[in-house]
Amino acid sequence: MKPKLFLLGLLLSCGLAVQGQEWAKARLEKSPRHGEWVDVKNGDRSIHCFVAYPEVKNPAAAVIVIHEIFGMTDWVRGVADQVAEAGYVAIAPDLLSGMGPNGGGSSDFKSGDDVRNAIFKLTPDKVASDLHAVAEYAKSLPSVNGKLAVAGFCWGGGQSFNFACHEPDLKAAFVFYGPPPPAAEMKKIQCPVLGFYAEKDSRITSTLPKAETDMKAAGKTFEPVTYDGAGHGFMRLGEDPGGSAENKAARDKAWTRLKDALKGL
Repeated sequence: MKPKLFLLGLLLSCGLAVQGQEWAKARLEKSPRHGEWVDVKNGDRSIHCFVAYPEVKNPAAAVIVIHEIFGMTDWVRGVADQVAEAGYVAIAPDLLSGMGPNGGGSSDFKSGDDVRNAIFKLTPDKVASDLHAVAEYAKSLPSVNGKLAVAGFCWGGGQSFNFACHEPDLKAAFVFYGPPPPAAEMKKIQCPVLGFYAEKDSRITSTLPKAETDMKAAGKTFEPVTYDGAGHGFMRLGEDPGGSAENKAARDKAWTRLKDALKGL
């Protein structure tokens, strides 16, 4: 499938447009944890990032949180805050930084369609370069113990899998309903990859048999789990007060699995 057609399918499978995340914003505004915006340099450009810090005594591992195809949203920042709540430094980069009107980012686009069209223009190598800069920044923080993981959702799930092919310092990559990289790229992966998939997401979940075969052939660790009854985007939809019981159950199980895996870093 051609890249543009593949991304168009991803848009359709992501479900409803991300609108009205008042529930995510309200939770974030009540958080007792410190969150801040920082600009990370990558060559001649800056990547606008939201960093959330845990309330812990000692330096902790860092987790890069990669947004969906909808760009930087309140929900994404909320995920970063929840990662911090679990005891880790979370950094969520706006990978559309500098691509918005007047050099802005996700929040500066006029519509969700404009955000998604801008995502179309991002290449895997460009994203990996930005993520590497973010990783270097995260590892330089005094509150980070040097350990680094990445977690991505929807479009970001595919980027998380791809980043594992480019970043040798990763201790783990968490792929939430994202497509796998080419088999040849998998040979470069140096960390375990844990996958989180939805039963009712055939376009993505149907890639699992080949991904498992390719990862095994490359001698890499790939542990996918498919959640019964869940649909694409269940981590966000499962937090939405109006979400289905299946998505809520999948989200809770996946979140528990993520936290357990982070403890093992």
